[in-house]
Amino acid sequence: LTAKMQWSLILLFLCCFIDCQLYQFHYINENKTWTEAQQYCREKHTDLVTVTNMKDMKRLINISAGVEFNIGLFRDTWRWSDGSSFSFRHWNKNFNDQIINSGQCAMTKFDGEGRWTNVSCDNKKPFICYDDKLILIKEAMNWEDALYYCRGHHHTDLISGTKQLQDEEVKKLMNSTSDHTYIGLFRDTWRWSDGSSFSFRHWNPNKVILIKENKTWEDALYYCRDHHHDLVTITNMDDQRWIQEKVKEASTDYVWLGLRYTCTLDFWFWVSDEVVRYKNWALDGQMDDCDMSGAMETGGEHQWKKKRDTEKFNFICSKN
Repeated sequence: LTAKMQWSLILLFLCCFIDCQLYQFHYINENKTWTEAQQYCREKHTDLVTVTNMKDMKRLINISAGVEFNIGLFRDTWRWSDGSSFSFRHWNKNFNDQIINSGQCAMTKFDGEGRWTNVSCDNKKPFICYDDKLILIKEAMNWEDALYYCRGHHHTDLISGTKQLQDEEVKKLMNSTSDHTYIGLFRDTWRWSDGSSFSFRHWNPNKVILIKENKTWEDALYYCRDHHHDLVTITNMDDQRWIQEKVKEASTDYVWLGLRYTCTLDFWFWVSDEVVRYKNWALDGQMDDCDMSGAMETGGEHQWKKKRDTEKFNFICSKN
């Protein structure tokens, strides 16, 4: 191997420590696994680096000089929306932690024990916001809209943490509704090592590409496979959010996805062979019919709709 190729294979990592409430980054030129790098940073500094905005991202790019390195981002399961520690569990007997993509948000019903259950984040339910007091919002919303409502209407967040949920005031509020109510508990695929909220995303933009050419679904599929990798697959909410930002730049009302219906077997599938677990269909979007494929709205809520294969839209390819 050339020296350049050897250098490109070295995996480095960055530590940070807090000085006057500002992060300072330290570039550590040693090869370690992610766990070893985290332990090193915590022993000698504060933690593996957390990226909270584009300014941080640019600083890291300058420090690393284009070399790959570990950051403090890893996969986790359930967490509270306000960042509270998630240690106490109060799930009901119907809780299923294996519902990876369709049960990523939690709700509760104060019918005695007030146990939690996990449901699709797209379900519309009433919810409770908090600031210096608790506010029951009876208007049904999906979990994400409920979160943004709480944060955008002069409240702090969705009700979070076992201390708040065990408050007698919560039980009094819930006496006025018979429905389950959203709480600020959700499954976020990724989190930062130091516990910071993972809201800023900077995934590799080269993994997907919007093709502003109008093609039938089949032609779009062959184009992606000939020039890139495949028509795009969406397996979780993070994928959905990233793709819906891409489709805003499209020149058609819809963009083709790698989503296809088979009449023979009577189900929808991704052309990448992924099972369709995470779903974002519009109410009238999923109609099982032959010669149909899935497309995403480029406006509105960016939901999925079935479209005839012969229609021509822009499309999104995934890349290797």
